[in-house]
Amino acid sequence: MHRTAIVLSRGALRNRATAILQNANILHNSHLNNCVNVRNENGSFSLRAFLYSTYTFTRRVPDPNDPATLMKEDGVAVCSQMWIENFREPDKTVGNLTNYLRRFELWVLAYQKVCTDETGAYLPRSSITRPALEDLLALRNAVLDGRFKWGARLEFFIRSPKDKTEYESLSKRKIRAILTTTQPAAFQDKIVQEVLLMILEPIYEARFSQKSFAFRPGRNAHTVLRVVRRSFAGYLWYIKGDLSTVLDGMKVGMVISALMRDVRDKKVIDLIKAALTTPVITSRVDDGEKKKKTKRKYQKKRVLAEDEPKPDPYWLETFFGFAPEEAEIHPSWGHCGILSPLLANICLDELDRWMEDKIKEFYRPSTSDVIWNSPDGEAEQGNTSWPEFVPTSGPDKTRKIDYIRYGGHILIGVRGPRADAATLRKQLIEFCDQKYMLKLDNESLPIEHITKGIMFLDHVLCRRVVYPTLRYTATGGKIISEKGVGTLLSVTASLKQCIKQFRKLNFLKGDRDPDPQPCFRMFHATQAHTNAQMNKLLATMVEWYRYADNRKKIVNFCSYILRGSLAKLYAAKYKLRSRAKVYKIGARNLSRPLKERKGQSPEYHNLLRMGLVESIDGLLYTRMSLVPETDYSPFPSGWRPDHEKALLEYIRLEDSKTLEEERNCLKEQGLISPQDYISMLVWNYKRNAISVDHVSSLLSSENSIKGEADLSLGSNDESDDQRFTTEEDKEERIRAAQG
Repeated sequence: MHRTAIVLSRGALRNRATAILQNANILHNSHLNNCVNVRNENGSFSLRAFLYSTYTFTRRVPDPNDPATLMKEDGVAVCSQMWIENFREPDKTVGNLTNYLRRFELWVLAYQKVCTDETGAYLPRSSITRPALEDLLALRNAVLDGRFKWGARLEFFIRSPKDKTEYESLSKRKIRAILTTTQPAAFQDKIVQEVLLMILEPIYEARFSQKSFAFRPGRNAHTVLRVVRRSFAGYLWYIKGDLSTVLDGMKVGMVISALMRDVRDKKVIDLIKAALTTPVITSRVDDGEKKKKTKRKYQKKRVLAEDEPKPDPYWLETFFGFAPEEAEIHPSWGHCGILSPLLANICLDELDRWMEDKIKEFYRPSTSDVIWNSPDGEAEQGNTSWPEFVPTSGPDKTRKIDYIRYGGHILIGVRGPRADAATLRKQLIEFCDQKYMLKLDNESLPIEHITKGIMFLDHVLCRRVVYPTLRYTATGGKIISEKGVGTLLSVTASLKQCIKQFRKLNFLKGDRDPDPQPCFRMFHATQAHTNAQMNKLLATMVEWYRYADNRKKIVNFCSYILRGSLAKLYAAKYKLRSRAKVYKIGARNLSRPLKERKGQSPEYHNLLRMGLVESIDGLLYTRMSLVPETDYSPFPSGWRPDHEKALLEYIRLEDSKTLEEERNCLKEQGLISPQDYISMLVWNYKRNAISVDHVSSLLSSENSIKGEADLSLGSNDESDDQRFTTEEDKEERIRAAQG
């Protein structure tokens, strides 16, 4: 019975094999015939041979639309290659970006980024489900085919992992509310924005001016302050301009024309144009539809879902309130989302290029000046140990201007008469009117002298006159000491702005004599948690004021305000009536527990040692001596971020000319490269069949053997014969190595 079940008849099997050949159109007929003609001893075909032939020749061709087939490389490797190509040829006009839009690896990487922002947890590539990959592929195909629409509310190609809404079962009222009220950006819109950003950012980062610092990777407000400290010393007149109205929005035609200077891909241009022109619904729910809010005596704390990201902690939310005026406005144009800052920099890059031309045009060197006297204006001279020191004496001065831009705010320094600054301001007003249709006047671009103090990024730029002693060696070797006059550019944090920010956050009241106010938002938190939150805020503010000359003073003032606010909070919470009593119990830094256990309980230190209570960290920087010093590390000229330096170094080393130049330099100096030295060692080893170090080791072993022979007495004849044979072998090997 078992034999008849697994063995097929000869005629049926032959018909089955013929049908397989006709349906599959296999070219390997000979191989299949061999498999079919295999017989057993009893005259029947083998089932294993038939199954092997069926499995071999019915294999499917890989589906080109299969997500697993499309992910050939890593998305990060594709992005890295894009950065390298654009930095290798920064002036090349990019024509075909649709090929990058087809790269499914970029879409998977964008999906990972957006999921991380949505859920608050990193999503590995291996954890993406098969349905999510299929939906992501459908979104990519819709973008390529022109079927994608920005701002969709009900119909999506892909949805967020935490979006569990069943749109088919929604009522008409909820559908109307979704369609007519302001809603967050769709999940699929964020993915498309991320893909466009990954494609366009390397193109324009290689072309952007080195004078812009906002909304760019590797550059921040600290970079601006360091550039100002290094490059703006010696400037007397400053023009401070606010062009932030450009960040609120520009005409679509101006944005598209700025894009098409470097990008000529119709698919990408049309996609961005559609994002700018598609209307954004910003209406609200009618008052009649609003639900009446009833005050409840006790409101339960909302429990976060497993995939819901945690809100920003209190200290981080408070620090965001300290954002300077120049960093408050963040562009958001249409449905562009995270692409808006890049588009704003693309539009304002024309202003940066225009100002760079003006810097070259305005530069007039003076040979009698000790700095900026080179014809090209790049090489700087003077006191290298104190770069911001600028001598003020001398009848003739070098005329020079400099410029930086942070977002929509510009700062121009002018070294020369005020008339030069007025002429430059007039030309700037005309340029902004013609290029951006921006109406500026003299009040929006004030000209201020350095002695009045220039406010930028909540730091005040002012001048300090110093009288250093200059020592030099005169003719004949005589050392002469003279008093000189110079200026130092002082970058100090604005105490007035700090008080203003604290008042806005309800931490104090009053201007001349600021009085701390209790932060009741931390009323229900423990003392340990409250102190930890304020310590994080203080540590962040210490880093923010890192390059301010008055870092110790401003951080100590912040610590005083926060410590007084917590003392008033604890006085109200534990009914201690005054701050003095709080400091008496909790110490100056509020590190001691303010609420003791009732009854005879162990001391706090014993409870802490047993792990029964939470440790309380005292507030930081309660004394000015604890605040770190100002960071005066020198800022190099021609500074670039680390990722750009790595890219340029990689491109330089990849060039064959660089390797040839290094080899010629080594030959001229009579040096040998490590690679050549290793090659010589290997060649000598192969030629002599034994290395010199091995020969020396053999000689040392021979001497040790002879010494042991002299010391050993009473050895038998067999051992002596073996020793002599080993010595003879060693001598022969040494002669062969030396010969």
